[in-house]
Amino acid sequence: MGSTSSKSTTAVLSPPLRVLIVDNDEAHAEAVAMSLDRVGYSCLVASSGTAGARLIEQDSFDLVITDLKMSEVDGLEILNRTKELQPEAEVILVTGHGSVPSAVTAMQLGAFNYLLKPLDLKQLRAVADKAAAALQLRRANAELNRRLDERFGFEGVIGNSPQMNDVIDRLRRIAPTDATVLIQGATGTGKELVAQAIHQNSPRKKRPFVALNCAALSENILESELFGHVKGAFTDASSDRMGKFEYANGGTLFLDEVGDMPLATQIKLLRVLENHEITRVGSNEPVQVNVRILSATNRDLEGSIGDGAFRQDLYHRLKVITITLPELVERSQDIPLLIEHFIKQSAKKHGKAISSMSTAARRKLLAFNWPGNVRQLKNVIESMVVVDYDEVLDVDDLPPELADAAEPGKQSRAVGLASLVGNPISEIERRFIGETLKATGGNREEAAKMLGIGERTLYRKIKEYQL
Repeated sequence: MGSTSSKSTTAVLSPPLRVLIVDNDEAHAEAVAMSLDRVGYSCLVASSGTAGARLIEQDSFDLVITDLKMSEVDGLEILNRTKELQPEAEVILVTGHGSVPSAVTAMQLGAFNYLLKPLDLKQLRAVADKAAAALQLRRANAELNRRLDERFGFEGVIGNSPQMNDVIDRLRRIAPTDATVLIQGATGTGKELVAQAIHQNSPRKKRPFVALNCAALSENILESELFGHVKGAFTDASSDRMGKFEYANGGTLFLDEVGDMPLATQIKLLRVLENHEITRVGSNEPVQVNVRILSATNRDLEGSIGDGAFRQDLYHRLKVITITLPELVERSQDIPLLIEHFIKQSAKKHGKAISSMSTAARRKLLAFNWPGNVRQLKNVIESMVVVDYDEVLDVDDLPPELADAAEPGKQSRAVGLASLVGNPISEIERRFIGETLKATGGNREEAAKMLGIGERTLYRKIKEYQL
């Protein structure tokens, strides 16, 4: 066994990572444990493969160091059981009978590394430290993703503005229930995405999510789509057909543009909500259904009730819970987050490598008023990714409606800055940084890019000018 005098580069871990050492040679295992204990690991020894397998089933470990050649349960079996029961743990195999085939097999099965006896304890500690670092990095990334999801999104609903934080908080509370939800908002604000988020975070998530646009179909076709039909119910009904309600049974049915539903269909929908059963077109046999209804509209349903175009009783059944989505111009603080999200999404979809977006292009996107809301922003980013050829999204990749658009407020900002003539440089800098922070919705990373300075410099300036 090699020297034990070399000091590990790993500081004492808090809490210490738990290590299982499995080896028929108990003295060897104890020496390994003592070496790792000395540098901050918490080690447990199993003097046979059988004992090691039992501990893997009963306890949890961060790192498993196992001899390869053991009777009954060998090191490859320990590796397999660890990866099956504790997939996050790393495994290091040790053997005095090393060979290239066994090393290849071990690595293919997920071993972190492969060492030969007699062990050099300095080398062992170095490999253990690398395994610990890899494990801690994965955990840190998982924790970061969890925090990003808590802060910026809810199953794909992206935002950190006060308006979207309120929406996400509301979604978290209503998703686990079975309440009907009416999602209101302008075209392109992401109503279907919110409906999918509710479904994916509900007890029904393993059952179907079915969406139907009520505005796109005539009354007869809409009823057939919703409730199904039997053979001969109408001219083209050549066979029985299951409707969306039956298909979504146990899951969620999302009725988009429900405000455009014909009155006759509204009556039938109300009956389904009250009785939990549907009747196929052309049939008299009721069919029981268990479906959660989510609906969406960009119409003023209360106004439609006053006009006689929408039933008041149905309205109240659909809006047990109401979620109103803000327009993108009202949540401009979220635009930088959405830009990054859509770049990654579109680059993956089209197999493109995108390294960054220029400050000039970002400024154009931040200044635009987005009449088509999030959907329009998503389409613009996808268009830019598709036409890009140099891995940097720039003004030349923008579609014509954005490339040629004047930046709202540009002239008024110029007039405001002209009034700074004769003021100290510090005042001009303070105002300029303040205007940039407003333009980015308070996003410091984005503001630093636009200003051409580092984030630490920007942070120092914010403190200095008390912005």
